[in-house]
Amino acid sequence: MSTVRRAAVVLAAVAALGLTACGPSDDDAKGGPGGATATPTKPAGPGPSATPSKPAKPVATPGKGSSGGSGGSSSDPDYDVFPCSTHDLKFTASLAEPTTSSYLLKITNKGSKACKALGHPSVTFGDLDGQATQRGAAPGIEHALRLEPGKSAYAGLMGGVKDGKGKTVNSIAMTMDTESDLTQTPLKAATPGLYVSPDKNSVTAWMSNAEDALSL
Repeated sequence: MSTVRRAAVVLAAVAALGLTACGPSDDDAKGGPGGATATPTKPAGPGPSATPSKPAKPVATPGKGSSGGSGGSSSDPDYDVFPCSTHDLKFTASLAEPTTSSYLLKITNKGSKACKALGHPSVTFGDLDGQATQRGAAPGIEHALRLEPGKSAYAGLMGGVKDGKGKTVNSIAMTMDTESDLTQTPLKAATPGLYVSPDKNSVTAWMSNAEDALSL
């Protein structure tokens, strides 16, 4: 090979090496240590926390406690008034009409709380069997007569005309309608010469005044 040809080959080799050195490196092409590094975007932080709203207060219902039960006060003034029993009362009987052996029965609340005089009194005559027949209708418990301490109620008792079939007694005994199995001690009252006809005796329901009790 001639000297000129050798020099041309050497120059071509040198030029090729120079081009290789100036081109991009493998690390640059791959984003390696020599290349630019992308900075990751930070995730957005949590926003301001929402303040939970306070639950609304329950609205009170008349006649019910805060739990919705039946406790607490009531709009019904009689919701805690119990039926009167003989334990709560003073009892008397006074002659109203001798011809029909009619007596005015009177009860008075001797307690410290109000009670309700329900229905008809249960009246027995001395040592005779049975009790007085109920005369007239009585209001239901929701409309029963309310007795405040010291207040009274009345009932009319009729033994009946002397028809030769009955007997005479000198006392009566009375218990109250409580719509329960409450044990009561009968209250007694003197009724000298009370004639009791087996077919005509009767007693009214409790009423607020004596006139109504005797006129029924």
